Amino acid sequence: MSAVVSGHTQGLGAALAAELMTRGIAVLGLARGTAPQLAARFGPLLREHQADLSDSAALAAWLATPALRDFVGASTQVLLINNAGTVEPVGALHDQDPLAVAQAVALNVAAPMMLAAAVATAARQADCRILHVSSGAARTAYTGWSVYGATKAALDQHARAVALDYPLAPHAAGVRICSLAPGVIDTAMQARIRATPESRFPQRERFLALQRDGALSSPEQCAAGVVDYLLGPGFGRDAVDDLRVAGSQ
Repeated sequence: MSAVVSGHTQGLGAALAAELMTRGIAVLGLARGTAPQLAARFGPLLREHQADLSDSAALAAWLATPALRDFVGASTQVLLINNAGTVEPVGALHDQDPLAVAQAVALNVAAPMMLAAAVATAARQADCRILHVSSGAARTAYTGWSVYGATKAALDQHARAVALDYPLAPHAAGVRICSLAPGVIDTAMQARIRATPESRFPQRERFLALQRDGALSSPEQCAAGVVDYLLGPGFGRDAVDDLRVAGSQ
């Protein structure tokens, strides 16, 4: 079994990579930096490729090499977790830098879709499971989060359409996909949200209260739930889901 995880060097991504490798699953991590602590802990189970996933041309060039196919090899089950993303730019339209908008769309939308297509191609004979890390912001509009919410909603719709292309078959081989909202997690992204001026993000107080009230889940807790969901027999039954709802059923 093998897994590709984007944004594996910090936060939820690092916790997801660690959870997978703890279960003996080889991980290919894609990020701008590296994860020396994970490498020291898990050794040959971790491979890394340094890449700016907001650079679509560079990502396409790497996907044209044999690297991904070589990693997948003869694995009978191949996992992709599209975790990397950015909440920026935050604010109303007149506060948004057009270049930042383009970079957010490239990182949050283009990269996951490109990786999904590449992994599905490399794993044609395998049980291929693709998980987009989505957000409640994909399904509820928030002031100041027009770009973030729109990019996450794009992943939801991508999963819905891909699921139509690959009806669940009774055998293992094939593509399964879900765009999963994992809940609110205590990560660096949450710290950036709390540091955003209220003038740009009026919901700031809500996120301050979540931290103050101990309502944030840890990356490790969330990662265990996400991996359980990804490996579960029902994965792909719902193209769009919420881990908090799924976990309560």
